[in-house]
Formats: sequence, C-alpha cells, structure tokens
Amino acid sequence: MSFLFDCLLSQTVFNQPSFSHRILNLSPARVRLRSRTGLSGAILLAAAVALANYLFWSGMGSAQPAPDVQARVNGLTYAPFGRDDAPWVREVAAADLIAADLKQLAGVTGQIRTYSAAQFPELPAIAAQNGLRVTLGAWLNGDSENNEREISAALQAARTKKNITRLVIGNETLLKENLTPAALISYLKRVRQATRLPVSTAEPWHVWLKYPELANQVDFITVHLLPYWEGVGVETAVEESLQRLAWVRARHPGKEIVIGEVGYPSGGDSIKRAQPSPAAQAAFVRQFVARASKERLDYFLIEAFDQPWKLHEEGRAGAYWGLFDAARVPKFAFTGPIEPDPYWRVKAWGSSLAGFVFLTWFLSRLTTLRLLARVAFAATAQAVLALATVVVTLPLLHYMAAGDWVMLTLLVPTSAVMVAILLAHLFEFVELFWEGSLKRRFAPQGLDDGAEQPFISIHLACCNEPPDMVIATLKSLLALDYKAFEVIVVDNNTADKTLWVPVRDFMASLPERSAARFRFFHLPTWPGFKAGALNFALTHTDARAQVIGVVDADYVVKPEWLRSLVGYFDDQQVGIVQAPQAHRDWGATVFRKMMNWEYDGFFRIGMHHRNERDAIIQHGTMTLIRAAALRQHGQWSEWCLCEDAELGLRLMQQNLRTIYVDAVMGEGLTPDSFSAFKKQRGRWAQGGMQICKAHWRALLGLKTTPSDLGAQNHRLSLGQRYHFLAGWLPWMGDALHLIFVGAALLWTVGAIAMPQYFSLPVALFMLPLAMFCAVKLVLGPLLYWRRVPCSAGSIVGASVAGMALSHAIARGVLSGLLSNAGVFQITAKGGNTTQPSAWVNAVREEMLLLTALLVAIAAVAVTRKTDHAESLIWMLMLALQALPYLAALACALAASLPQRRVLVTNGSAALGTGLTRLDGEAGGG
Repeated sequence: MSFLFDCLLSQTVFNQPSFSHRILNLSPARVRLRSRTGLSGAILLAAAVALANYLFWSGMGSAQPAPDVQARVNGLTYAPFGRDDAPWVREVAAADLIAADLKQLAGVTGQIRTYSAAQFPELPAIAAQNGLRVTLGAWLNGDSENNEREISAALQAARTKKNITRLVIGNETLLKENLTPAALISYLKRVRQATRLPVSTAEPWHVWLKYPELANQVDFITVHLLPYWEGVGVETAVEESLQRLAWVRARHPGKEIVIGEVGYPSGGDSIKRAQPSPAAQAAFVRQFVARASKERLDYFLIEAFDQPWKLHEEGRAGAYWGLFDAARVPKFAFTGPIEPDPYWRVKAWGSSLAGFVFLTWFLSRLTTLRLLARVAFAATAQAVLALATVVVTLPLLHYMAAGDWVMLTLLVPTSAVMVAILLAHLFEFVELFWEGSLKRRFAPQGLDDGAEQPFISIHLACCNEPPDMVIATLKSLLALDYKAFEVIVVDNNTADKTLWVPVRDFMASLPERSAARFRFFHLPTWPGFKAGALNFALTHTDARAQVIGVVDADYVVKPEWLRSLVGYFDDQQVGIVQAPQAHRDWGATVFRKMMNWEYDGFFRIGMHHRNERDAIIQHGTMTLIRAAALRQHGQWSEWCLCEDAELGLRLMQQNLRTIYVDAVMGEGLTPDSFSAFKKQRGRWAQGGMQICKAHWRALLGLKTTPSDLGAQNHRLSLGQRYHFLAGWLPWMGDALHLIFVGAALLWTVGAIAMPQYFSLPVALFMLPLAMFCAVKLVLGPLLYWRRVPCSAGSIVGASVAGMALSHAIARGVLSGLLSNAGVFQITAKGGNTTQPSAWVNAVREEMLLLTALLVAIAAVAVTRKTDHAESLIWMLMLALQALPYLAALACALAASLPQRRVLVTNGSAALGTGLTRLDGEAGGG
C-alpha cells in the first residue's frame, strides 16, 4: 500500500524537464515556485480536512446525558469464567479466579446470583469471605445425571453455607425446552421439601404468564427482563421492561418477585430497534438502577463480567452483558455523561493524523489539480482512511470468535486492495472530471512542409479471419494519403483455404504499382500467436523502414492516419504514437452498442489519465512504433498474450516516450458475441498478469538487470509504475470478488448448518464492501457523463457490459497468476451473431454462481429472523456479489437478440468496403 500511495504522487511530466516544460509551457523557475506554493496549500487543505474529520468523530462520540446513580447495585449475576474460559474448558485455577472476581464485586454489590452449584462448589465460601450473599443456582438440562448432581450440590451448600439466601433451580429451562413443565415442577417440589430456603426457578416474563401453575410451585418468582432480545430500543427499554414486570405482578398477585436478570448488551447484532453499544448498555443500566432504587426492586443485573464463550451459545450479543469487560475493567461510569464509543479519540486522532500525512504528501506533489478536484479527493480519501480505521480497530470493541478472526484476516488484505482501488478510481475521477487538471495533450502532428516522409512498414496479422473483413482493411490501406509505406500481411495457422486464399488472390490482383508494396505470406503452422506473425513480418520488412505500423485485420483506417501522426517521430525520444481503438457498425444490435461504449470509456478516460504521466497502454492496432527501438529491444514477446502492452512497457523502460493522440484514425468491429467479448477480456487479464510476473522488479521500482526481459538500466518513473499497477488493480479486484463469492457461499452454509461455529459477520465487516460497490457505481457513470459523448442509456449499457466481464476477468487473472502458459484465443469478429441458443453456453458458469447466490439469499431469509440486521446486511452483500453474474446474463440475452437493419453512410461507401455504419450516435469518435 505504501508503494501504491507513493506512485500516486508521481508526476512524470516534472521528471522530464525539457519535454514537460515544452508541453506545459512552464519554465523551471515557475515549476519550483508552483511546488512551494503547492506545499503550503497542501498543508492547509490537509489540516482542514483532518480537523473536519476529528470534529466528525467528536460529534459521533459526543457524550449523552443519563441519570447519575451510585455505583453500588442491588445484585449481579456471576459466572466464573475468564476471557479464554468456557464451561467445557478451563485454563486457570477456578478458586484463584473466583477469589479475585468476588473481591472486586464486593465493592459494587452485596449479593450475587450463580447458575451452577456442582461446577463451582467452592464459590459460596469465597463469597462469604468477601461479605457477599448468594442466590445459588442449579443448572438443569435434559441430562438426568447432571440434574441429580446439581440438585445434590445445591442442597448440600444450602445446609452448610449461611450466606446462601435463596435457591434457583433451573435457568430458562422451559424457554429452552430442556424439560417439560411437569418435570421441572417435580424437581421444584423435591427441593422445596428438602430445604427451608426460599426456592424458585428462573424464566422470562412471558413464560410466567404462559404457565401460571409454575408460580404455585415456587416461593418467589424469578423473572428475566431482557428487552434486547425483544428488539426494544434502549430509548424505551426501561419503561417496557417495567411494564412486563407489572404484567407478571398482575397475573400472580401477592407473589414475591425477584428480577433474576435485567440488562442490555454493549455489543452484538441488531434486532429490530435494539442496537447494542457501550452507550446503550450504560444508558439502560443507569436508568434502570435509578428506577429500581426509587421503586425498591429486588434485581440482579446481568452480568458481572463479559463472557466471550457465550458467542457459541447465544450468538454475538451473548458475550457483552457484563458491567466489566472480560479483562475485568469497568465498561462505563455510573456518573457523568456517557460516551458512545470509549475509543473514539483513538480513532479520531489516528485517522486524522494518517489523513494529514498522506494528503500533505499527495497534494503537495499533484499541483496541477484544480482546487475543487483537490478538495474532493482530500475529503473522500480522508473518509476512506476513517473507514479503514474503523475496520482495523474492530478488536477493541468486539470479542473475536475464531470465525471473526478468519473473516478479519481475509478482510484486512481485501480491504487494503479495495482501498487502493478506490483511491485509484478517485484519483482518476478528480483529475478528469474537472477540466484543466490534465496538461499533457497531443493533437495530430504531421511533417513540416517539404520534409521527407519516413518509410513506414504496416504489419497486419490474421488468423482464421473472414476474408471480406480483411479485404476491407486492405482497401482502406490502399487509400492512405501517404507515399512511403508498405503493407505486409501475415496469415498464420489458418487451415481453411476459403479464409486465406481470397485475401491472397485479392492482393495478387492489385495493380502493379500497389502490388509492389503489398505483400502476403501464409504460414500453415507458426509459433508465437500474433506476436510470432508480427516478428515474421519484421524479418521481411524493408530495410528503409523507420516506423512500424500495426493494424488489426478488422480495421478500416482513415486516409490521413500516417501523415497525421508521423511528425512526432522527429523527436528521437518518441518510441510509440498511439491512436485510440474505435469501432464501426455497432448499432446493429443492442449488445454491440453496449460493447462500443464500454470500449470507448477507456480511450476517453483511462488513456487520457495514463497519458498525463507518459504511461499509456499500447494496444496492438492503430499504433506506430519506432522501428529501430523495436529491432533493438527484443521485438514482440511471443510468450505473452498481450504482446502489445508488454512491448509498450518494455520500450518505456528504455526511456522512450509515448504519445497518445485522441483522434480516431481507424475503426474496427466489435466482437461477434458475448462469448467472444469475454474471451478477449479474459485474454487481456491473463496477459496483464503475465506482464506483472515478468516485469515485477521494474514495476516495483527495484534494480533491474539486462536479463530482466529488456529492462536494462532505465527505471520506470513512479507515475508509469503507478498506472501499470493501478490499471490492473480492478482486474485483481475481480479475482478477489470470485474468491470472496466462494467464501461467502461456504460461510452461508456454515452459518445455517453450524451456527455455533459460523456466526454472520458483524455489520462493520460488511460495510467496506458496500461502500466499495457504492463508490464504483457512482464514480464510473459520472466520468462517462463528463468524458464520453453518449446518452444516459448508453452509460448504463456500458456499465452493465463492463460489470458482466467480471467472471471472465477473474478467471484470466487467476490463470495468469497460477500458470505461465497461455493460449491466444482469437476474438471472433465479422461473423454471424444471430445464434439465439448460444447465450446459455456463454454464461454457464455465471448462471451457476448466480443461482448459488440466490439460493443462499433465500436460505438466509428462511432460516434467520427477518428482524436480524446482520442477516439483512449479509443478504444485501450476497445480492451485491450477484450483480456481475446478473449483468453477464443480461448481456448474453442482449447479444442473442436479432440484428437490426442499419443504413450505409457515404463514409463507408467511399472506402468501398461494403460495410455498414450506424445512423445515430457517433461510433468510436
């Protein structure tokens, strides 16, 4: 992450003074002055944002009023288990723990209530040493041997320990259906006959209303009042608890009532209006103690100390009922205002300091950003850091079960990647949304009047391409308004003669003057995919060639292509001049329109962003390359599925500059189908990972050697390294998405089948993912609206098309990371697209994952309470995970729709291609 932030601050234009000053029209003195001004401005803005962040945390942590009460309470329930203890395991000596606990509790209360007589027989005696009275409990369940053991221990203690004042036989036994009412009454009769002490059993208020016969078998009623489990908000929890108490009194008049458990948890899942928190617990306890003192109630607060082991028994809230935490530290004060979050100052200072340092560093270097863009970036970045602080500090407020630690272990690195992706998206957004931040722009540039044209060799590789499509490309090359050029067509690995012979025959039929510079080669078997064919073309290139041009077999180029761009090669430091990838005839189907605008977004947005720091992606069409550089520095890499992007990166490592001219010089065809669209993007993703693995030292700024794939002795600038890594980060995010989907599905199964081991994650665990999705869904369309000339419907279509590629990209990334081998899959273009049944095969895997996620959502809805906030949030998270697969299904269906008739414009007819062009939104340009 630190490297990524470091990269964000890079400005390549300032690293290359002579060139950058010419482009920006800035003198070195003005650059230095601007840098100094930028530092002071950055400090002021970073300080203002950090202060706003602290004030926000202060507002969130502002103290709330509550009645002051004395810290000494009527009674506390007590279970002698430490932080890592449980009823089924003990790692410390019980007597030592009990002695220390009861000494501490003696300063808070005069009596305690316990739950088991047999497990801790020494407890009453230790309580007596500390002056504590004991309401002794006997734990009853469906095990008769356990019940006999508990009752015997309770009666024995009642006979020998004078500080035992009451016996409670069974705790919520009927509520949990551990015993029948008859069986419980039998045990109560037996104990009452054997002791003179008052005897009762403990149940929630509604059980006492349901079983009036139970009250006849006890000396007093032990009632539980736990409004949290009923979904009662803390604002009315005390009043509603006392109302329940009044109902029990009315049902059993004259019967003594002891409140055996009353309280509110400081943590756990939300239920309806019940939202547990440290502040909620403090408010409830203080309000209740004040009312109980006024009304002289006999009660036991639940409980003395937090019991983390209850996570497995009662869900997440079970661990947070104590007045003291598991480390035996008081969780709140009984006087003074209540702070909602005891750690808010730590979070506020930590996130504010981190934001101040990062933003000062970033903003002082990125001085070209407009003020509004700087403010937007600073505010959003600070919010992201604040959210990261919340995630990192989760263990301060939560007892982490094993499953929570697993989730947090997965969440932290995933969150780091998500934060990196968000900051990268944010950086791109603020630099491009407001005009004026970008300074490095290039317009078409021809040769000076009278200058000699450099010889250009145009290379066209094809494999199993429709011959009419290739011939259309050749016709457009014939019409180039340039004299000094040749065209080399290499058809490799095409076995079907009906595909390559017509192309050969067309070239053979050209007039002698044209035929002399149009050459055709057919290679029945040839290694290296497209790169192999281009390398073969290099070996047959005219020795006069100073520039190599590459065009795809489906492109119809404009006559001015070469003469409009070749002028940039007058600068000997220029290695690549790139025109955008654009498309024609994309109005034939709804899906082609979606694809066109999805592609167009990168060339209108991403390439401009990259161009600012001389870090464009070279894509293998409409590109011009300095021939000497291509021959000298390794030619095309036949091991890489993205030989064009890899070559571009390699030439940047030779300190050669790249030029991006956003002027459409040629238009190709969109893929024939959604399946072809996916295969192409999956190949790009796999090739991107191959490049990362091969050039990792250069991309991380480490020292390289001549053996590092042409990485010789020149280091990439920070801006170039940033863009190549940040550009692939979203693809890595797609791979993480696929992994996360698998983990979420397994977790859902575990939460349903084994809830004692797999509780649903706390809401804060899921918040980063929701925020990540929300920001991506907002920033992308806004940039399209500002930078891409298309309608709102086309923005939606492009967004859906891009989202639909997630699974294909994920597979490509994983394949590229896990394997060095790759197979170049040809992107089908120019063929028949009306195959209604093909859409099923195109999205088979996506449909399986979509179905699994929908089943998981339904299963959670059926098996979990609908008022359980964490369940609803988990279902929402699963639904968000399903969006890419739903988008893939929509795209596959859209691609299966029949092609509609479109008009042929004069532009296409003039080229003699016989190809159609959309009558409507401007394609590609």
